[in-house]
Amino acid sequence: MKLYDCAVAPNPRRARMFIAEKGLDIPKVEIDILGGENLKDSFLAINPRGLLPVLELDDGTRFDEAMAICRYLEELHPDPPLLGTTPVERAQIACMQRKMEFEGMIATSEVFRNKLENDSFAYRSLPGVPSPAIPGLVERGTQTLKRFFISLEKYLEGGNKFIMGDRFTMVDITAVCAVDFAKWVDITIPDGNRNSLRWYDEVSARPSASA
Repeated sequence: MKLYDCAVAPNPRRARMFIAEKGLDIPKVEIDILGGENLKDSFLAINPRGLLPVLELDDGTRFDEAMAICRYLEELHPDPPLLGTTPVERAQIACMQRKMEFEGMIATSEVFRNKLENDSFAYRSLPGVPSPAIPGLVERGTQTLKRFFISLEKYLEGGNKFIMGDRFTMVDITAVCAVDFAKWVDITIPDGNRNSLRWYDEVSARPSASA
């Protein structure tokens, strides 16, 4: 088993944090996204979509979505549980996980990929395929990120240590990766969002956050 990874990219980081929280040691193959290595034939032979991360099993089976990788590893290594332990918990975490993806990760990606001054991602406005910038996505992504930070603060009200309550889950992993990704486009947790700032400091201090 090995993980095709990119140290600076947010989605591979989600997989690395999950793997670290599970206490697993999976060999990694570094792919240079900023240099366009993921769009070269050698990597497209591994994942025709040109996206990371990719988990390759010993039999050649590959999973090319962060959540698919995490679900597979959760099945093999259920402790500590990061995706829920009951049908209700699993459904609740799945719902919140998608909110963090859409309002945090995807919104930031829209801003980052479509800023006209972002030379590294010129003609890469959409993940994995060459395409010209779509300036309208910058405004949409910015507005969605504002909603993301409002929602994050609400989820942490009432004494919740983590977004889903007292236990750290995949939701926290996706959220902290989204917050750090948003820094790339100069959007940060508002100073008045005390619950979010406290949560961010605690999650960022976990060893997995630097995996």
